Amino acid sequence: MNEPTLTYKDPSQSIDLRVDDLLARMTMEEKIGQMTQVEKNSVKLEEIGKFFVGSVLSGGGGSPPENTVEGWAEMVDSFQRAALGTRLGIPIIYGVDAVHGHTNLRGATVFPHNIGLGAANDPDLMFAIGQATAVEMLATGIPWNFAPAVSIPQDIRWGRTFEGYGEDTDLVTRLAIPYLQGLQTPPEGWPKDEILVLGTPKHYLGDGGTVFGSSTTVIEQQRYLLDQGDTRMGEETLRTLFLPPYEAAIEAGALSIMASFNSWHGEKLHAHPYLLTEVLKGELGFGGFIISDWEAVNQVSDDYYTAVVESINAGIDMVMTPYDYQAFIVALTRGVEEGRVSTLRIDDAVRRILKAKFSVGLFESPLSNPTLKEVVGSKDHRELARQAVRKSLVLLKNENQTIPIEKETPLIIVAGEGADNIGLQSGGWTIEWMGKSGPITPGTTILEGIRTAVSPDAIVNYESSGRFERNVGENGKPMIADVGIVVISEEPYVEGFGDRANLTLSGEDVDLIARVRKHCQKLIVIIISGRPLVLTDQLPLMDALVAAWLPGSEGAGVADMLFGDYPFNGRLPFTWLRTNDQLPLNINNSKSDQSLFSFGFGLET
Repeated sequence: MNEPTLTYKDPSQSIDLRVDDLLARMTMEEKIGQMTQVEKNSVKLEEIGKFFVGSVLSGGGGSPPENTVEGWAEMVDSFQRAALGTRLGIPIIYGVDAVHGHTNLRGATVFPHNIGLGAANDPDLMFAIGQATAVEMLATGIPWNFAPAVSIPQDIRWGRTFEGYGEDTDLVTRLAIPYLQGLQTPPEGWPKDEILVLGTPKHYLGDGGTVFGSSTTVIEQQRYLLDQGDTRMGEETLRTLFLPPYEAAIEAGALSIMASFNSWHGEKLHAHPYLLTEVLKGELGFGGFIISDWEAVNQVSDDYYTAVVESINAGIDMVMTPYDYQAFIVALTRGVEEGRVSTLRIDDAVRRILKAKFSVGLFESPLSNPTLKEVVGSKDHRELARQAVRKSLVLLKNENQTIPIEKETPLIIVAGEGADNIGLQSGGWTIEWMGKSGPITPGTTILEGIRTAVSPDAIVNYESSGRFERNVGENGKPMIADVGIVVISEEPYVEGFGDRANLTLSGEDVDLIARVRKHCQKLIVIIISGRPLVLTDQLPLMDALVAAWLPGSEGAGVADMLFGDYPFNGRLPFTWLRTNDQLPLNINNSKSDQSLFSFGFGLET
C-alpha cells in the first residue's frame, strides 16, 4: 500500500498549508539553517546537508571554473542535490546579482545598466528585459535575482548611481515594477505556473540619500564617501522620496526585499525594527522575507553575537553571511537558547522564506532545465538589448545637422578606448564584480557597429589615442575628416569603489577631445558613463554630444542612432551638472535651475 503524500510535498495543496506542514516538522537546527545564506566558495557540498543551509549565492564574479551555461548548471545543481538529500529535502534557493542581465555568465545578454533604461523610460521594454533575464538565469538553474535596485540617487558622486533608474521617485517606480513583473512572470505558453524568478527590490531604505562624507566603510584601503553612509532627513521626506517603489513592488507580488547597508540618522537599517518590521512588514503588509546585504549584519555591532540578535529581532529573515556562516548559526542558536531571540521570530522568518520557495516552484522543479541553453545570448535577446541601447541614448547637443551621419561620408575618424571595448561599455557587475576592460564577453563594440553601418566606400579610421597626424593626404598635410567621433569612458566600478568627490573629465579625456577636434570638420562626442560628468568647458568644441551611459554588450545600437536608422528620443534621468561645486544637484533641491542640462532634457532627430 502506497504511503500518503506529505502535505508539504503535495502541489495540489495551498502554499499556506504546505508551509504550515513543513514548518511543524522542522527542528530548530533546520530552521536556523534556512535563515543562512553562504557564498558558493565558502561551503563544501557535504556541509549543505550537515547545516541545512537554506541558500547559496554567487557574488559579483562568482562564476564556476567553467564559465559556461553547463558549468553554471552543474555547480548550482550540485548544491541543490546536496540540499535535497537532507531529512526533509528542502531545496536551497540560489541567488545572483543579475542586475543588467545574467552578467556573471560569459555569453549572456548584457543589457544597459538602469541609468540608461531610465533614459529610455519604457515600461514595456522593462518587462521584456526582466523576462529575458529570468529565462537566461533559469538556464543555469538560478531562480533568485538580487534586482531591481529601486534606489533613487540624490548625489551622483555615489558609485551606485548607475544602478538607479533616475533621481525621480515616480520614474523609478514606473520602471522598476514592470521589470520585477517581467522577472516573475512566465512567458506565454510555459508550463510553469509559479513565479518565474524571484525578484528583490533593494536596498531598503534610503540608500540613495546618504550624505557625502558620512560613510565610515574602508575596503581594500579604499574609503567610501557615500556608499553605506548615513541618510539624514526627516521621516516625511524619507517616506515621500524612497518608500513608493517598495509599496508598489509589494502590491506587484515581491516576496524578497534586500535591506540596505546605510543608516538613518546613525542607526543601521539592518537593526532598525521600526523601518523593517513596523513599516515594511506591518504598515505595508510585506509578506515575503528580508534578506541582508553582504556581511552587512557585521556592521551592526562590534560584538558579532549582539549584531546577529539585534538584526534578527529587527526583522532580517535571511542573513547573507558569505564567509563564516557557521559563526552565524552558532550565534543565532545561542540567541534562541538564551531567550534573546524568540521561537516565534524564528518561525516567522522561516515561514516567509518557505513561502517564497514554494511560490517559485522549487519543490517541484529544483534543478536546471538543459532545454533552455539556447536562450542564453540568443539572437532575440541581443536584439532586445540593442533596442534598449537605441532607446537609452540621450542627444544633448546637435549643431550643424551633425547627427544623423550620412552613411556615404568619405572619411570618419574614431578615437577613445571605449569605442572598441565591450568591458568599458558594460561597466561594473559584468563577468567580474568590478567589471573589466577588454573583450570580456561576446557582443559588438561601438566601433564595430560604425564599421558595419557605413557604406562600402566610406573609410573609418580608428586610433584609440586620437593621434591622426599620420593620416596625410596627397599634399603631404594631415587629412581633415568629414566627421570625428570621440568616445569618452569611465573605468568600470561598483559600490563605494565608484564614490568620487570630483566628476570632472580627466586630463587625458580633455586632451583627446581637443586633439581630435583639429582633425575633423564636425566632432561628435559620445560619453560612456554611469552618471553625468562635468564637460562644460569642452562643450563648445563639440558639434554633437550623446550620453550613451553603460549600454552593455550590444554597442551596435549606438551606431544605429548615429546614422539615423532610428530617431533619438531618450531623456535625461538625472540633472546634468555644470560644475563640480554644484553637487549634490537634482530636481529635489533648489539648485536644479543651474544645470547644464535639466532633468528630462533630450533632443530629438
